[in-house]
Amino acid sequence: MPELNWKHHTLIQSLLSRGPLKSEEFHKIFEGVTGRNPGANDKLFNDYLLKINKELSFVQFELRACRNQYDGKVYYGVVNNVADEHSKLGSKYSVPEIAFYKGIIEAIGQDVAGQGCITSIDALHTKLDSQIPSGSQSQSGSQPADVPAALRNFSLSQKEKALEQLVRDGWLSNLDDKIGLGIRSFLDLRSWFRQYEIPSCQVCNEAGVKAELCPNEGCSIRIHTYCLIKKFSQRTVEQVCPGCNKPWPYTITKAEMVDNEEETIAPTDIKPPKGPPQRKRRNTQTVTQDTDTVESGSSRRTRLRRSVRIG
Repeated sequence: MPELNWKHHTLIQSLLSRGPLKSEEFHKIFEGVTGRNPGANDKLFNDYLLKINKELSFVQFELRACRNQYDGKVYYGVVNNVADEHSKLGSKYSVPEIAFYKGIIEAIGQDVAGQGCITSIDALHTKLDSQIPSGSQSQSGSQPADVPAALRNFSLSQKEKALEQLVRDGWLSNLDDKIGLGIRSFLDLRSWFRQYEIPSCQVCNEAGVKAELCPNEGCSIRIHTYCLIKKFSQRTVEQVCPGCNKPWPYTITKAEMVDNEEETIAPTDIKPPKGPPQRKRRNTQTVTQDTDTVESGSSRRTRLRRSVRIG
């Protein structure tokens, strides 16, 4: 098993101690420890990440890159790939706080308008008893048989404190009096997005939590704003929906064009390759295929409880 040197350790420690970092911040750290600019040495940069992930996989962690769907910025972070009862012991959050978080992200995920947020009022009125396992019903079948007192007695003031903490820790975000997902949720919930059947962006195939919907009401296509800009900024591409082929009017501003040109596409798949090495392609975006599975008979709500963890 190859050993990591101090440079790899520094990159890992920077993400563990500071939390998810914007790509420019992480790139500066990389340049500081290696003396190489990752933009001009993308092969070296990717080789470092692949080697780190090869070692982290032994303890079921992963260095992952993702985009914040609200501002389109790329972030890097280290996530735990295990979602079992033992991993919950490492969380600093209480049982009702975790149930509160689960209820909020479930409500955000069900937003059919693709806005990726709910109002702060709706967040604070999230019902925790909805997180009681299905099947735990009373004999009358109308109410859960045993709602833990910790959930039943979780007050509004406690919810307010928990919401503030979840925003500070990056699990949720405050969007002008609305609550959306935080960057740690985008990094950590990739499996949950697929399991909970969140519609994917037609361009990058990542979950379209915050995305633009096709103007044609009969079409279910959604595309991230930054993917829409990238797609429609190409002169040879006609501004039509890739699904229904109906016109998709969208005016790209000069500021959006500049941001699109300056933003470097980061690989979302930085896991060590399985099998024979394949030829690498520059400036492509692929999807990480997580290896966790779900029993075929489990419901959506059960899958949510299995895969979501915060710590």
